Amino acid sequence: MKAVVITTAGGPEVLQLQQVNDPEIKDDEILIKVEATALNRADTFQRNGSYPPPKGASPYLGLECSGTIQAVGKDVSRWKVGDQVCALLNGGGYAEKVAVHGGHVLPIPPGVSLKDAAGLPEVACTVWSTVFMMSRLSAGETFLVHGGSSGIGTFAIQIAKNKGATVLVTAGSEEKLAFCEKLGADVCINYKREDFVARAKEETGGKGVDVILDCIGASYLQRNLDSLNFDGRLFIIGFQGGAVTEIKLNTLLPKRLTVQGAALRPRSTENKAMVVSEVEKNVWPAVAAGKVKPIIYKSFPLSEAGEAHRLMESSEHIGKILLVP
Repeated sequence: MKAVVITTAGGPEVLQLQQVNDPEIKDDEILIKVEATALNRADTFQRNGSYPPPKGASPYLGLECSGTIQAVGKDVSRWKVGDQVCALLNGGGYAEKVAVHGGHVLPIPPGVSLKDAAGLPEVACTVWSTVFMMSRLSAGETFLVHGGSSGIGTFAIQIAKNKGATVLVTAGSEEKLAFCEKLGADVCINYKREDFVARAKEETGGKGVDVILDCIGASYLQRNLDSLNFDGRLFIIGFQGGAVTEIKLNTLLPKRLTVQGAALRPRSTENKAMVVSEVEKNVWPAVAAGKVKPIIYKSFPLSEAGEAHRLMESSEHIGKILLVP
């Protein structure tokens, strides 16, 4: 099969489409003929050498895909050859075929094309496991998501609104903010022109928000804490603004704040299967009802993976970027 290979750690130009061996499936895995895969920010970190794949994972990029099942391991009972599915991967999506654990696979929701479904698993599993399973965002609460126009952000806006939350977002252009508003965001903040702390306070009658989903990290940490309500929860899923900083601990105590962090890829096989199962139960009905849609910005052929990475690193996109074999 063909797969995108990282020829050496570096910029987008190091990605090359090459002929490689087909993946071999274990008894608890299925083989998917890939219809599409979607980019995630972690792919760019793996490409430049700062985010090596976990032990035993595929050496190729790609943390999610959609496609048609070509083979099924003997311990897999739910899926059969010919089923159209999407999946959360440990790597290997930037290829014509990929092996994946049977418990990390989801049916294509009604109303979503096989290709577009490639943009759902990573965002759905990330947002549901963090904002809902761990930070327990509930109806009537206020939720701030940074990077509202990203793949994670566009999904988080829709599912949080669907579950009855008031949604605030930050983004860096009027075009991106207008798109977030169209998706249902109640308050759209241009972080280049406004202080999001002041605005979050103003929009909540001085209280602050209940839950924040943050991909920035260090440079936003203190400001995020300052933006939270009593019993507020900050969930960190990225370090685009650095990984090391100082905070004033006396902001945590009086307001009983919680700071959490998580990543999907390092989780155990069992933990991921549990998250995937919860997503199918709690998120897929909203997708099937048309209340939550995959937001696809652009598709590239697999041979133009470098161009797709350049687009992601420019941050000009809104939603997800796909690669199609």
